[in-house]
Amino acid sequence: MQKVYSKIESIVGNVITVRAQGVRNSELAIVTSPAAQSYANVIKLDGDLVSLQVFSGAQGISTGDQVRFLGVPMRVSYTDHLLGRVFDGTGTPRDNGPSLTDNMIDIGGPSVNPAKRIIPRNMIRTGIPMIDVFNTLVESQKLPIFSVSGEPYNELLARIAMQAEVDLIVLGGMGLKYDDYLFFRDTLEGSGAMSRTIMFVHTASDPTVECMLVPDMSLAVAERFALDGKKVLVLLTDMTNFADAMKEMAITMDQVPSNR
Repeated sequence: MQKVYSKIESIVGNVITVRAQGVRNSELAIVTSPAAQSYANVIKLDGDLVSLQVFSGAQGISTGDQVRFLGVPMRVSYTDHLLGRVFDGTGTPRDNGPSLTDNMIDIGGPSVNPAKRIIPRNMIRTGIPMIDVFNTLVESQKLPIFSVSGEPYNELLARIAMQAEVDLIVLGGMGLKYDDYLFFRDTLEGSGAMSRTIMFVHTASDPTVECMLVPDMSLAVAERFALDGKKVLVLLTDMTNFADAMKEMAITMDQVPSNR
């Protein structure tokens, strides 16, 4: 049953606070103001005080606006119709295609017990000798690519996406400049790799909280496809923007931020 509240106790930055009962952490809500509707995510519980991060920002929201809790965490659709599509950090289509609402799965599933993992031994060939020979990418393992400002790391990721011997590519972009987003999309379309690619893209102009959702959304979809027997490669760029988003949210929540 969805809970509806029409009194907001406080508005600080993009965080609103309401008094509510029976709400869980990370639960999704819809904030309705005269101007528009926006999703919000529960980020803090203090007794009956519930703090929510408003995705589109709190500008235009007043203390008399309506908050409706949906009773579920953030979810994403899991179907073959995801292939070749581009979505934002909330799973909303960015490519003007139809919304996908069937077979919804939670993006924040339980962690895997490391003691139960099979020892990784299956190589993923990327076609890049410095990776394949000296720092081999293996199934179920992660390979960080460290770079300094100005280095063409996005071009390297695009090349990996085009050449990797996998069934499916999931590309998660965080804080991308619009030019970088268009570069990935146009490069993958031009190489014919877009048909086996799913993109979750958060641009620099999008709400900060959506940046935090991109990795979970990308990995949740990739995990389900992998459990169905597909060979999946997830590419995330870039983690510096993700860390900046974490710092910005920590400041909003009156936590001690860290620059390093």
